[in-house]
Amino acid sequence: MNNEHHFATRCVHAGQVPDPTTGAIMTPVYFTSTFVQQAPNVHQGYDYSRADHPTRRALEGNLASLEGARHAVAFASGVGAMDAILKRLRPGDHVVTTNDLYGGSFRLFTQVFAPYNIEFTFVDMRDLAAVEAAMRPETKLVWIETPTNPLMRVVDVAAVAALGKAAGAWVAVDNTFATPMLQQPLALGADLAVHSATKYLGGHSDVILGCVMTNDDGWEEALRFQVKATGACPGPMDCFLVLRGTKTLHLRVERHCENGERVARFLVDHPAVADVYFPGLETHEGHAIAKKQMSGFGGMISFVLHDDTVEAATRVVTRTKIFALAESLGGVESLVEHPASMTHASIPAEERQKSGFRDSLIRLSVGVEDADDLIEDLRQALA
Repeated sequence: MNNEHHFATRCVHAGQVPDPTTGAIMTPVYFTSTFVQQAPNVHQGYDYSRADHPTRRALEGNLASLEGARHAVAFASGVGAMDAILKRLRPGDHVVTTNDLYGGSFRLFTQVFAPYNIEFTFVDMRDLAAVEAAMRPETKLVWIETPTNPLMRVVDVAAVAALGKAAGAWVAVDNTFATPMLQQPLALGADLAVHSATKYLGGHSDVILGCVMTNDDGWEEALRFQVKATGACPGPMDCFLVLRGTKTLHLRVERHCENGERVARFLVDHPAVADVYFPGLETHEGHAIAKKQMSGFGGMISFVLHDDTVEAATRVVTRTKIFALAESLGGVESLVEHPASMTHASIPAEERQKSGFRDSLIRLSVGVEDADDLIEDLRQALA
């Protein structure tokens, strides 16, 4: 299976062949920690499962194909994937990233790596002049999220990647919200495409896994070293679950996009709602860039209320009946959350406010249920 085949076909088949022993069409789950060797260091491609594993290799082949990459490396979580990337930096190195950022990324940057004398500059990446001004001789990495979490801002990947390359920095894109179906960061100039595969790639809220895709042989070697040296490897059942999930990725994302647009347009017209953040809306400030670099707008929506208080937001998120109040996103079921007290609570309030993060902000992960039912659920919660 190669990249000449269409995306939907690669979702189902890439990286996988029928089991040569039994003909099983599904990739087996190899529950083994070690592999028998014919002689010392003479084996059938695998020796110890922390270093490599056949179920993981099948998943990595699938994910690489979906991102149009030569390599994919799977990790025990999305944060584990980020951690492995950042471990290629050294004290004194500098990172430029967005000021609207997933709370777990902010925590990893500021509380885990900053104490090791790795410096982070947070800028509004919609402002290319601000990005360029933030670059330094010691800048080694540019970290992009687009659409951002949770304000759904759109960053011009090609333009920011060009600035990063001009400064001699690596460029990584967290592509979790968009998925490989809607956005291809490597084709836009990035060195690394990063996913929390827990979300849309797995798609069923039943697995934790992360991955990094790249065309750079040096990066692949560095990432595989981290898997082996620091034990960031996913288990075989986790790999199997994500591989099962990607088989329906194209179908699910199409429905996420359809439902997302309908829900967003309902919210725009609701009298209790002040602002809706969804790149598919023509009024969204990043709509033109999103149309240029994305093939669809996804199922993630954020909105704020006219009653811009935590109390008002709490009333809404605790009244929904189909939208489940929970962290995470990208599953078949719809979720609602209040980022300030949940996914982004690790970001200090003053930092959230500086980036335009308001108290009543509510984030939706729109699932694949009937859109009419989702809209009615929000209508009664907002009443």
